[in-house]
Amino acid sequence: MVKLAEKMMQKRENIRNIGIVAHIDHGKTTMTDNLIAAAGLMSDELAGKQLFMDFYELEQQRGITINAANISLVHKFKDKEYLINVIDTPGHIDFGGEVIRAMRAVDGVVVVVDSVEGVMPQTETVIRQALREKVKPSLFINKVDRIVNELQLTEEQMQERFIKTITQVNKLIKTNAPKEYVEKWQVKVNDGSVSFGSAYYNWALNIHTMKETGISFKDVYQYCKNQDQKTLAKKSPLHVAILGMVIEHLPNPIQAQKYRIEAIWTGDLESEAGKAMVSSDEKGPFSMMVTDVTVDPHAGDIATGRIYSGTIRSGMKVKLLTGQKEVGVQQVVVFMGPERITVSEVPCGNIAGLVGVREIWAGETISSSDMKPFESFKSTAEPVMTVSVEPKQTKDLPKLIEVIRQITKEDPNIVASLNQETGEHLISGMGELHLEVTQYRIEKDHKIAIDVSPPIVVYRETITKGCETLEGKSPNKHNKFKMRVEPIPKEQLEKLVEAKLDKKVKPKDKEMIAKFEEMGFDRETSRRIWAVHNNNLFVDFTRGIVALYEIREMVIQAFQDAMNEGPLAKEKCMGIKVILEDSKLHEDAIHRGPAQVLPAVTRTIYACMLSSNPVLLEPKQTLFITVPEDYMGAVSKELGQRRTQITEMKQEGDASIFIAKAPVKELIGFSASIRGATQGRAIWTAEYSGYEQLPREMQDNVVAEVRKRKGLDPKPKSAQFFLE
Repeated sequence: MVKLAEKMMQKRENIRNIGIVAHIDHGKTTMTDNLIAAAGLMSDELAGKQLFMDFYELEQQRGITINAANISLVHKFKDKEYLINVIDTPGHIDFGGEVIRAMRAVDGVVVVVDSVEGVMPQTETVIRQALREKVKPSLFINKVDRIVNELQLTEEQMQERFIKTITQVNKLIKTNAPKEYVEKWQVKVNDGSVSFGSAYYNWALNIHTMKETGISFKDVYQYCKNQDQKTLAKKSPLHVAILGMVIEHLPNPIQAQKYRIEAIWTGDLESEAGKAMVSSDEKGPFSMMVTDVTVDPHAGDIATGRIYSGTIRSGMKVKLLTGQKEVGVQQVVVFMGPERITVSEVPCGNIAGLVGVREIWAGETISSSDMKPFESFKSTAEPVMTVSVEPKQTKDLPKLIEVIRQITKEDPNIVASLNQETGEHLISGMGELHLEVTQYRIEKDHKIAIDVSPPIVVYRETITKGCETLEGKSPNKHNKFKMRVEPIPKEQLEKLVEAKLDKKVKPKDKEMIAKFEEMGFDRETSRRIWAVHNNNLFVDFTRGIVALYEIREMVIQAFQDAMNEGPLAKEKCMGIKVILEDSKLHEDAIHRGPAQVLPAVTRTIYACMLSSNPVLLEPKQTLFITVPEDYMGAVSKELGQRRTQITEMKQEGDASIFIAKAPVKELIGFSASIRGATQGRAIWTAEYSGYEQLPREMQDNVVAEVRKRKGLDPKPKSAQFFLE
């Protein structure tokens, strides 16, 4: 198998890099089992039951995918052999970061949709994520037997249901695909880019396999009705239909890199590195984007990613462009689910693992030349829930620090920080389940007993109006700063969040000025922006102050400090434009050092914010709850107790579907409550939907609560306090 895979890696026109994406429980991992069995890596009897790619213990216990898992398969199609690199991704919203990272490594996806549930919220999210990265979709409508045996629909109604699902998917493609691919990437039954089947019962078909086997929808209906899906699996095995669809409809790396590179890399396409990536040149300079990092107790860091140009060999010296250092590659590996297989070299167009590359993070660009790093992963979701973690035994503290560092490396969606005042380790994640999984990893995988606080919600601070210019002084009274703040308009803020910028802006940086203008800022403001931090801007509107450029770095640092901990409750700020109008600086540099500049700027920003009607923003999630009609009242009551705004209710068969927006704080413990209220019959998922203003009547109480938790006075200081 290894020799064959190594040989196949060289033929890039016969390679397909694909992701399996779907809503939770729509059958991704079950389908992947079938593909693995077809490649001879597990028995046919176990396919669909073993869940080979869910090899992590907790995934088996909970019956969900938590980590994206890679496997390379060889498949024969029309007398040619193809290498298919598959990434099986999670469907739960808390692990959406895994899907986003996987999209960078693949060129096409198989979107799996449950024939009964249809296109669900997470299906929409993963399709959007794929199209944003210029990844081409194909469609597999799964669990077809449920339509016949559970819903008892007729053959005509079954086909109507298929048409409805295909139309919904195409509508999403139309709205989100790059303009030039809106028509080309529509999924259609008559060209074979849509397949139907049951991953659990190991069968599937599409227009091509139907012609070859002579099986029609009428036959499918009869086989399902007669409970004879084994015969169907023998006549039309799932892997034949799915892998045939993948090979015929999804692009190889040579085709895909021609149009994908410009979407994921903003460097010069005419440079040596640019040309090598666009043409997928195995002899060009080596370039790779790291999409995943795992830490092996024996081998150290293993960086997995997509190679876009050149060839990697063990022993090679390469550069980490963001980390700015040179490292040696000890081993090059390919993944077979839980197994790592060592190979001598891997050329571009493949997904590979590099062993022994120390101090590396997901999102890093590895290269043999000085090229521009790849664009960061495109996601606007943020960690919204935090727990504090302490070891039960003090002697475990150094080990805990190391383990938390390792976990943040493996899962960039976990954000860890140390509360300097209390000495607690704070871990923030995408939701309750995400934090539970992280706790499990610390206690069970790394054997550290810990005390964990109840989950707390992460708020944001912002302002609702502008303020007059205020003047702040440095502690020695020799330096003065005149500043004001104003809210960033909603449309511009949305674009700023989407752009994921967090950086100091060099003077006269034409590329950045153009980006700000595209977002809707006027030319003068765009030219004068010094820094972007936490979706806030610092703008310098002073004129002719020579010494200001000498303290520029300190001013930016003070702005970042203020935006990291706002004056209301020491939460991060967002959506604020800080404008420096004027300043008077002491002519002697010794009197305008960090001890003078940092507090002066930070405190003046605080005074400005407190004069601009500051408010707290709370994170919200959109809930999608499907429940039998009899339990509608129980669900409505449960939602009513949690400050939830029901935006839509609809009926599908005997099920009611609620779509509602809920504050994350109110969703703590929701899972257990909704299970109890509906006797376990509710199926629900959530989707991150950004920050919204906390209701006025709750502002003071929540601010006091957060401040007390952080060991501060319950009441925030006044603007005047920061100007004195």
